[in-house]
Amino acid sequence: MKMKVNNLALLNGFLVEDVKLNCPGFEFLDHTSDVLIKALGNSINEAFEQAALGVYEIITDTSKVKPINNVKIDIEGLDLYNLLYKWIESLLYYTDSEGLVFSKFDVKVDLQNNKLNAIAYGDKFDANIHEHRTIVKAMTYSQMEIRQEGNCWVLFFVVDI
Repeated sequence: MKMKVNNLALLNGFLVEDVKLNCPGFEFLDHTSDVLIKALGNSINEAFEQAALGVYEIITDTSKVKPINNVKIDIEGLDLYNLLYKWIESLLYYTDSEGLVFSKFDVKVDLQNNKLNAIAYGDKFDANIHEHRTIVKAMTYSQMEIRQEGNCWVLFFVVDI
């Protein structure tokens, strides 16, 4: 439940800044030890794309990641929350196992069947080109929320750093 308190909002028991983002977009919200991401999209597909972009912006400057390689990801979730979890975890798998970082995503979410088909575009991390920021260890269910506000899908989730 979100409750507005002056310029702050109470979200699942945590105070966060109540900043109005343009849809689409993403931002990082205050968290005690990890990173809370708010991702927005004009569609659920775009919101999932922005969520992934937010994760990779923690890792490196995505503007310097060229879409040279691509990875196809097909997953099925128990529900939409599980689908978001598996989406981010799938991307992090390729970062951990193949050293890939991503900057562009083409996502198709099937809301009725909780399925996702996507292509992630990126390149192998190269310290001579890509800024090394923070390692994202894992996706979590902490503070995860998915909702539709008017014509904008809003996702909240925490990644472990």
